[in-house]
Amino acid sequence: MARKKKNKVTKGEVLLYTVAALSFILMLGLKIFCGASIGEMKMSIEETKYKIDTQKKKNESLTMKVNELTSFENVKKVTEEMGLAYNNDSIIVIDE
Repeated sequence: MARKKKNKVTKGEVLLYTVAALSFILMLGLKIFCGASIGEMKMSIEETKYKIDTQKKKNESLTMKVNELTSFENVKKVTEEMGLAYNNDSIIVIDE
């Protein structure tokens, strides 16, 4: 007589399959969470870069205004408006 084999799953196999399924689910959740964190960090970095570029442009604009206001012609014009005389002998140039 032919014996019928039962495909019996042992307690160890059930535990192994359960641990594998839970590990898979946890890894999937971890990947989603880390991906979201990385995306948020990249957005923050881009926002900071934009702010830095904007501030650099403002700084360059202000530097140009300072250079314009401290130009020789502008200083001479202001001194003449205030009634002062330009004396080239009293100018001292300091090299850095």
